[in-house]
Amino acid sequence: MPFHIVEKVKRMDSEDEERVPSSTFRHTPVLLSEVVSGLVQQTGGRYIDATLGGGGHAFAILAASAPDGQLLGIDADPAAIMAATTRLEPYADRTVFVHDNFCNLGQIATCAEFAAVDGIVLDLGVSSYQLDTPERGFSFLNDGPLDMRLDPACGETAADLVNNLDEETLANLIYRYGEERTSRRIARYIVEARQKYAITTTGALADIIVRASGGRRGKIHPATRTFQALRIVVNHEMDYLEMVLPQAVELLVPGGRLAVISFHSLEDRIVKFFFRAQAGQGSQDERTGEPTLQIVTKKPITVRDAEHRSNPRSRSAKLRIAEKVSIEAT
Repeated sequence: MPFHIVEKVKRMDSEDEERVPSSTFRHTPVLLSEVVSGLVQQTGGRYIDATLGGGGHAFAILAASAPDGQLLGIDADPAAIMAATTRLEPYADRTVFVHDNFCNLGQIATCAEFAAVDGIVLDLGVSSYQLDTPERGFSFLNDGPLDMRLDPACGETAADLVNNLDEETLANLIYRYGEERTSRRIARYIVEARQKYAITTTGALADIIVRASGGRRGKIHPATRTFQALRIVVNHEMDYLEMVLPQAVELLVPGGRLAVISFHSLEDRIVKFFFRAQAGQGSQDERTGEPTLQIVTKKPITVRDAEHRSNPRSRSAKLRIAEKVSIEAT
């Protein structure tokens, strides 16, 4: 997958801007103070924000590492790159941007001359901008095209999946990645509906799922888990997370730290067991030989009540931090 480095702060060209919806990019960084205090151990240093978003975590890292800390910001969403270039203008001389997916982290960092860094943050959540922009197709709350791609120019859409996958495959992915107990019934309703018409909008899919679920009951919308599953598959989220973690460890200098914020149990489980394996913990099968990490957060850090009240979407966030150990320390 090719990537594009934007030297320091530079606007995207007109062709890129035309592909980005006009909605303002909004995203409140979750567990901000906890990430910065856990990641930035001293002034200066080099850092990577591999899920740049609107630049909230990156801004705080650059401020904490002043006067000469440097940051490489990466995001698969061109709208995020555009927003972050504006947000981080005060630190233009200390920032490099890359439009690409973090699954290519090692290659990106090498080409951007960030091959040895003091800290890396991965915020695995979807931004408020992405959820609230109907054109992006992430949410059933506003009707829009059934897309869900983090990079709107690459890969299959959610519509491609629901209209083309066979019933069993569709049911299995909804169950595995959405942990949806009625996945087979939902898949059957989807297949029956698409025989009559193409399912191309978030509203149409949500209506099918509501019917399959017997109507709305309780606080959680019946389509929530299915939409999560489709988004995960469209963006290869679990595969890319498993790919990026070892690359991140390789890039850290001894004493450097990796901070990962997850928002559902599937992500958190991958991070937890990776950290344990790299720290020489867990079962013999999980261990990787000499420990490369020391776990800083024995239990994941979760949001406090005040943050939950001000940002309800942060409620499920979990932060895990690990530190790279030197060979001599092991």
